[in-house]
Amino acid sequence: MQKDFIDKLAYIEIVDKKVLVTLSKGKETWYIPGGKREKGETDHQALIREVNEELNVDLIEESIKKYGVFEAQAHGKPLGTIVRMTCYTAKYVGAMKPSSEIEELDYFNYSKKSKTSHVDYLIFDDLFIKGLIK
Repeated sequence: MQKDFIDKLAYIEIVDKKVLVTLSKGKETWYIPGGKREKGETDHQALIREVNEELNVDLIEESIKKYGVFEAQAHGKPLGTIVRMTCYTAKYVGAMKPSSEIEELDYFNYSKKSKTSHVDYLIFDDLFIKGLIK
């Protein structure tokens, strides 16, 4: 079976051993913030743009560090559609607040991972195993 990949970037922000998640308007599933790159964008450019669009803050490019790459069945897509999530951490400037496309921001501990997408399960597991979230 041919696998289709969706290439996405994610921003890992941890506060008090909880990870930042967003709820888009009209959705029931929470996601770690991020999105798809536009044509010609580097990972850093796409991540900076997506985080600004969703959270209204500016990532400090020099502080961006790769966390890891995770792959899983894409949420709400046909079987065999795999999302490849390249995750980064970074510092930011500004006051985080939801953009017009985001209904709510929250910080989830490990016990709330079931409210997120399949690929986010893997990220939650990894953060938990490493002791970064509780």
